[in-house]
Amino acid sequence: METIKNIWFENERIYMLSSEDKIYSRPLEAFPTLKEANSTAREAYTIELRGTALRWKELDEDIHISSFYKTEEPECSNEIARIFKKFPQLNVSEVARYIGINKSLLAKYIYGIKKPSDERVKQIKEALHAIGSMLIAV
Repeated sequence: METIKNIWFENERIYMLSSEDKIYSRPLEAFPTLKEANSTAREAYTIELRGTALRWKELDEDIHISSFYKTEEPECSNEIARIFKKFPQLNVSEVARYIGINKSLLAKYIYGIKKPSDERVKQIKEALHAIGSMLIAV
């Protein structure tokens, strides 16, 4: 069974060297918590579960070796990515909380790792309109 031997960060990516001497890499956009973390926090990981998982205790982030086998790359052409790029002052955590979804999921939409469904786009846009209406009323 392939296990994690080592990891490192370079050029906005996380790399993994496996026990079979294969190198895998993923864009940091796939792991929003790591993307937003500083280099010191990124380096504070442990290899757990008999070499099949990574744990960042301080960041409360876990990544299984299987995450490195995925191949999707960032595609920031979705509508949600464009909205958040146009309005960088939007607080992703607070918008996610308002909508009732995980911040990491919203970040993956924004970073273009996951494509939101049409219904999810509608839900997010409705929430942003509601937040805007509350701001106007102030």
